[in-house]
Amino acid sequence: MAAKCDVCGKKPLVGNNVSHANNKSKRRFKPNLRNVRTQLESGQVKRVTVCSRCLRSGAVVKPRVH
Repeated sequence: MAAKCDVCGKKPLVGNNVSHANNKSKRRFKPNLRNVRTQLESGQVKRVTVCSRCLRSGAVVKPRVH
C-alpha cells in the first residue's frame, strides 16, 4: 500500500533529524492515514485510504449503518 491519501494526494515529506550536536540525518514525515469505508456519489460503498484531515473536514462521506 502506498502511503498516500486517496482524496487529497498527501504523501510522505522528507526532512532531517537534528541532534543536540546539530548532526543531521534524513527522515520521513508520514501522513496520518486511515482505511475507512466511504460512500461514493453513485451510492457505492468502497474502502479508501484517507488522511485524518480529510476525515475531519468532511471530505469523506461515511455510509450510514442501519
